Amino acid sequence: MIVFLHPSSPGYLTRQDSIAVAGTDDLIIRALLDKNQFHDPLDEALNLGISSATWPLFGLLWPSGMRLAERMALRPVTGERILEIGCGLGLASLVAHRRGAQVTASDCHPLARAFLDENIRLNDLPPLRYRHGLWGRAAQREDGLPVLTAAKDAQVLGLFDLIVGSDILYERDDEGALAGFIGAHAAARSEVWVVDPNRGNRAAFHKHMTLAGFDLHEQLLACPAKGNSLAYKGRMLTYTRA
Repeated sequence: MIVFLHPSSPGYLTRQDSIAVAGTDDLIIRALLDKNQFHDPLDEALNLGISSATWPLFGLLWPSGMRLAERMALRPVTGERILEIGCGLGLASLVAHRRGAQVTASDCHPLARAFLDENIRLNDLPPLRYRHGLWGRAAQREDGLPVLTAAKDAQVLGLFDLIVGSDILYERDDEGALAGFIGAHAAARSEVWVVDPNRGNRAAFHKHMTLAGFDLHEQLLACPAKGNSLAYKGRMLTYTRA
């Protein structure tokens, strides 16, 4: 694997890697160098509830994201509308986009779109639709009005036939904000994929997805270590609503 390190701004460093995704050709991905990167001089991320500790997480490749990208590589390409939520670097969206799927990537981080656009350029792909996606308390101001996105990207609108996300159950969500966001953007007949690395918030998410009319199929994922990839254990949560 060839890694290029270079300063991308006065505040953080990036790397470029060739990422192998089973079932499709390799992708060149620009990511943050490591978890120690941080650059929020205008408090754009802070105003969206993103602390300095969580700021770099959007810009790293995570094992659950790889599992989701591998599944997207096997999805038959049809005319269905696909939304990736919490896309980060957008690996799964890029895989689907390159195969010709009608996909929209979304995230709440103010730099997510810039990194996605750069990865589109690095792989010589046509433009990919991106929207700002934020749910829960962070999506509202104290007066109850929606937060204006720091990146000035349009909000997620419309309904989708397939909604996907990886490692998005990282926060306790007793009020069901994430399930509510998904339910608001899922078509009447729709499917939801969530790749979860065995975090402890699945039970509450299951409950709220059931209330939203979704049935669950749960598949254990156990991938042995291979090459530079560490072993992975998690769950593929597939929700359907008809």
